[in-house]
Amino acid sequence: MPLILPPRLTASARMLGDAARRRGLRTVHLPDREVPDGLRDGRAYLHAGPAFADAVAPALGIAPLEAPADWLAHLPAAFVHREIRAMPIREAYGLRRPAFVKSPNDKSIPALVYTDGSRLPGPDAVDPETIVLVSDVVAFEAEYRLHLLDGQVHTGSRYAVAGRLDLAPLSASAHAFGSELLAAARDTLPSAIVVDIGVIGPGRWAVVEANAAWASGCYACDPDRALDVVLRAAGPAEHLSQRDSRFVRRVFRPA
Repeated sequence: MPLILPPRLTASARMLGDAARRRGLRTVHLPDREVPDGLRDGRAYLHAGPAFADAVAPALGIAPLEAPADWLAHLPAAFVHREIRAMPIREAYGLRRPAFVKSPNDKSIPALVYTDGSRLPGPDAVDPETIVLVSDVVAFEAEYRLHLLDGQVHTGSRYAVAGRLDLAPLSASAHAFGSELLAAARDTLPSAIVVDIGVIGPGRWAVVEANAAWASGCYACDPDRALDVVLRAAGPAEHLSQRDSRFVRRVFRPA
């Protein structure tokens, strides 16, 4: 079965494509969002951004997995060390203090610190019922990406230090925190997902966010093991387990 890749190939897409070919999978680089008839058999995998996935996944028969939109807001305080709320953006317009605001599972609301709710994209640009995550502002000293599969840390890497890109292997302490998180919250996540974590003070680990594995970069992760996670996270709907069925992304098709 092929691994479908989007028009613009990132470094991660190239790495995953190479890993796919090493294990005998074909890669197909689509030049646009039109899916050829020959690929409409429900037997393909996908690595692409959310907008491209929404456009092509239904025609490809792919079931993309993602965390619930409010997942981060429901984690125990010990795993986040800050207040996080999920709300419609119409409610966030009432914020009268600085807050970090982002879309849970795509880039429709830029992930930024907004001085108050009036700085958010307005109702002329965004459906007022769009869910956003509103968080206290914190500074992460270092950030790590974990590719999770079947309740285990499958691979991972550091990707930032003090907000700047800085790649390095996954540390033992990051792996340990990821395992601790999964022990407490495995049932709230699909079987294949990416979770970013970071350090916000001495010995204080916290979850940054969850990301769909099929839309996430690899950084310094083992690309072969990252591919394992991607193939589970965006594969044929016919292979979807009953457990993962509640984590399938809701696809919005343009009229």
